[in-house]
Amino acid sequence: MNSESNLTISKAAQKDIEELGLKIKEYEKGNIPEDKFKLFRLTRGVYGQRQPGVQMIRIKIPYGKVTTKQLEQIAFVSDKYTNGNLHLTTRQDIQLHYVKVNDSPALWADLEQEDITLREACGNTVRNITGSAAAGIDPNEAFDVSPYAHKLFEFFLRNPICQEMGRKFKIAFSSSDDDSAFTYFHDLGVIPRVKTIDGETVKGFKVVIAGGLGALSMVAHTVHEFLPEEELLPFAEALVRVFDRHGERASRNKARMKFLAKKIGIDTLVQLVKEEAKAVKAPREKLVVDEAEIPALPQYEIKEAVAPINQEAYNEWLATNVFEQKQKGFYGVYLVCPLGNISSDTSRKLADLVRKYAADDIRVTVNQNLLLKFVKQDALTIIFNELYSLDLHYSGYNSIADITACPGTDTCNLGVSNSTALSTELEKVVREEFPELVRDTTITIKISGCMNSCGQHMAASIGFHGSSIKNGAHVIPAMQIVLGGGVNTEGVGYVAEKIIKLPTKRIPEALRIVLNNYFENSEEGEYFNEYVRRQGRRYFYDELKTLADLNTLQDEEYSDWGSVENFELAVGVGECAGVIFDMIGSIIQEGEEKISLANESFTQGQYADAIYHNYNVLVISAKALLLSDDYKCNTQISIMQDFDTHYVSTGKVSLPVEGSFEDFVLQLKQNEPTKEFAEKYLSLGKDFFNTIKAYRANQLAGEKQVIGSYYKA
Repeated sequence: MNSESNLTISKAAQKDIEELGLKIKEYEKGNIPEDKFKLFRLTRGVYGQRQPGVQMIRIKIPYGKVTTKQLEQIAFVSDKYTNGNLHLTTRQDIQLHYVKVNDSPALWADLEQEDITLREACGNTVRNITGSAAAGIDPNEAFDVSPYAHKLFEFFLRNPICQEMGRKFKIAFSSSDDDSAFTYFHDLGVIPRVKTIDGETVKGFKVVIAGGLGALSMVAHTVHEFLPEEELLPFAEALVRVFDRHGERASRNKARMKFLAKKIGIDTLVQLVKEEAKAVKAPREKLVVDEAEIPALPQYEIKEAVAPINQEAYNEWLATNVFEQKQKGFYGVYLVCPLGNISSDTSRKLADLVRKYAADDIRVTVNQNLLLKFVKQDALTIIFNELYSLDLHYSGYNSIADITACPGTDTCNLGVSNSTALSTELEKVVREEFPELVRDTTITIKISGCMNSCGQHMAASIGFHGSSIKNGAHVIPAMQIVLGGGVNTEGVGYVAEKIIKLPTKRIPEALRIVLNNYFENSEEGEYFNEYVRRQGRRYFYDELKTLADLNTLQDEEYSDWGSVENFELAVGVGECAGVIFDMIGSIIQEGEEKISLANESFTQGQYADAIYHNYNVLVISAKALLLSDDYKCNTQISIMQDFDTHYVSTGKVSLPVEGSFEDFVLQLKQNEPTKEFAEKYLSLGKDFFNTIKAYRANQLAGEKQVIGSYYKA
């Protein structure tokens, strides 16, 4: 691997990288306000870290698929620009920490040599599209969803409809009704289906929308039991367009799809999606998929049988981490990566191992681990021995011992308490005191450093999120305990229920109490989550409330796990979504930039993109006047309606067409994205923008600065 220029980097990626470098220079010169620069860099995967002066780089890995060359290249850039650690995330991304912002363009350029992007890994965009790691080899799947996930990834990348939404938008593909990708808490989730129509087997999808975790978790609504495969991409595009237009933008805490569905109703939301049908650019056609089930595999010869280094560990590993694929004679092998971390050196050695004995298709899993595919039975012992030497041989994949934890206070601005150190402590409890549970995949533990659920604690059988408790003049690190989340044996998703908040040093004992209670009182064959729902929240609160007694605090409980210092609550401003920044002159400039993008797209024959850029010109122009007169701009649809009320109906502004401003703007969903309509729409948009500029010039002398929470509309 090397960092020399590679001509295979796409022109779009080169443009992105050059633009990032220029924006960094302009920001350092003071020509770009900090918050506006933050908006820009987030959509390029550059995320502020808890430690000052360094950034976290989020690498977008669609549905978790990474090749050996890509893994080696990520290891290379980690060594070159940071500390040599690769962090696997619950969204199947790979994150690098402690990167200097000035190094981010060069780091990105190095990654693009192996077709790896940072674009839209963060920010108010369509985030990394996740999928079941076992897709393509899952014995229970109707068909492989990976090509469909990849199609959506390609479609939304740099798509103007999802660059500056009110909040992020998350999509997941599960390979079967086991719902291993947790579609039920996503903005858009799909599960494959097949049905027979007129004697022909037809592919399609069950579709759910408007789910989400976080402080207020909601289970997604099923809107299609069977959506034909050719309708999936148009539906996804239409849904994103509706979210962009109608989603909340002023209040960050109410800006996700789940809140829009709650506000207007799921039926109205689906109707709005249907109304976008004429305007979408996504083709309605079946995806041509390579039906070859077995990829090209490495050839090797094993001359004599190899004994496992540790027979007991090998037996446990076989039982918990290895499964036979739907392709008979081949096996999938899960690698448990504690805390989701893997070093650059280990990554390179793993890549070598894969090249010798598996398919060149490594998958990052949604619980921060890795999956190897198409391993032959005679290579299993060799692979185990190699993994043993790499410290990747841990058994208990997806069991209670395989704990998911976000970085928490290690690196995240929003982290309240230490999730990683607690994870290590709880794993000790499970493996040493409850070893029989290492083979049990019906109970899971997930930990988040705050309530935002990056560790997916609300989807766990036993979940924890970082918090704090006041005790007089002191603050104690704490964890909120939640129980009963996850997917049941029928594939139905549940959100966990909050039980009690406890000092974090008492969480291991709380885990012992909960597990022992389950063993002693559950009925035969009763799963943990079933037991939790039968007993109810109050029952577990009563079982744990003695641990909440602060009169019995010991000195060591004033410090968090992994620290000897007394706990101090230090929470920064998160960067997961929009930031607060606005200025009328900046909005006008933004409109001019959108006009340039619209013209560029039109020239390249990308008429749908040109139309949507112009749509943004119209909304931005109206917003500039509304904010200049102190009107709120919570959603794009409200901007259109308020502009009609305050400017069109009063005669203050004349439109270039007859009728209302709302109707003028929403022509884009009444017309197909043809060259003729795009040309007319762009011309009218430019006329309107010039009208707004002239109106603004006639306002009171001196630019009125508006700084508030309404910019993102």
